[in-house]
Amino acid sequence: MRRYGIAGTALALLLALAGCGGGDEEGGSDGAISGEITVLTQRTDIVNTVLQEYKKKFETKYPGTTVKFEAITDYEGEVRIRMNTKEYGDVLLIPNSVTDDLLSTFFEPLGTIDELKDRYRFVRNEKVLDGKVYGLAITGNAQGFVYNKKVWQQAGITAPPRTPAEFLAALTAIRDRTDAIPLYTNYKDAWPLSQWEGLRGVVSGDPDAAIKLARDDAPWAPGREHHVVDSLLFDIVQQGLTEPDPTTTNWEQSKGMIGTGKVATMMLGSWAIVQMQGAATDKADIGYLPFPSQVNGKFHTVIAGDYKNAININSRNKATARAWIDWFTNESNYAVDQGGISPVISQAMPTTLADLTAANTEFIELSPPPKGEEGLADRIGNQAEIALGDGKYRQRIVDAARGAKKETRDEIFADLNRKWSDAKSKVK
Repeated sequence: MRRYGIAGTALALLLALAGCGGGDEEGGSDGAISGEITVLTQRTDIVNTVLQEYKKKFETKYPGTTVKFEAITDYEGEVRIRMNTKEYGDVLLIPNSVTDDLLSTFFEPLGTIDELKDRYRFVRNEKVLDGKVYGLAITGNAQGFVYNKKVWQQAGITAPPRTPAEFLAALTAIRDRTDAIPLYTNYKDAWPLSQWEGLRGVVSGDPDAAIKLARDDAPWAPGREHHVVDSLLFDIVQQGLTEPDPTTTNWEQSKGMIGTGKVATMMLGSWAIVQMQGAATDKADIGYLPFPSQVNGKFHTVIAGDYKNAININSRNKATARAWIDWFTNESNYAVDQGGISPVISQAMPTTLADLTAANTEFIELSPPPKGEEGLADRIGNQAEIALGDGKYRQRIVDAARGAKKETRDEIFADLNRKWSDAKSKVK
């Protein structure tokens, strides 16, 4: 199981489906918390274990209720198709391909930003439309590098690198002093390279980073965040600090490779920590590093919500569906148990992020965009055929850095800036 990244490519389908929405005004059990609900989930790995325990606890708290799970392997693909009908469960995770302007077509609002912002994280600018919140995160993630502490220690590195140059020096020491691959790109699957896009705001420590990105004519100009991030990726590959043949990487195998010390480092959201610990000889070997950049002497990480639980606007039992979402968010402890950041503000950061805390890392959330600029940077990227969130443009960077394409870093960045600027002039 992995956390899926930024939006898929089925927007056209969903736009075509928008006309089939519209709420069913029949509330389940005339507003009472009772009866059966169907909950769609992507967690095929825990549907018969952890989720069954949740079911028992919820049904005990609310006698007369029944929770039925549907675990879906190809969650994004299948749910998009099911949203062509009214039958897409009572509670579901909002697919990444549902853009914010379509939220009210398919989902019931859970409350306003003002009503929920003091209690829950990730509600100020995620799955929000016209001041209304349509989903609550099942967990949250920070951004940085998963690493094998034992390997880094064997290479003599005892403190988080503070600059890209220090990070390169650390990976070089790992190559020279250990048998581990310093950094594993997981190039073949492409999506792991999209994780580098989560570093918006991390380099600058600026909550307005995404807003500024959408207004920038040249994001790959020297000094800009994308220049810093993608230059580091290029340099790591060019200096021979990654797997010998990135076209043969394997995501599932990579978990065991970092867990047993065959790989030292991966750029992944913090959602991956628990999975890597599960594949480790000793889970204490797996830690999490901040990105090697400081502002005023401090590291930064951006925290954001993962998939969001939402209510099907066509559900005939919205009261029980809402009770399930509230219980899952506030009482199940799912986020903490999975090593993630709780969406409940009052809950502490998870122990999986202890390395970030020890490094005095500042946790920030990106600012909500001004009205009319929601998702603007990603729309510009899509128009430019750069697709910031799918990892493929970073495959181009890896290919050039390893000599598989005859392009220099500066040539790639100049081309990306040109495409971005042209697209920006066309996207409103």
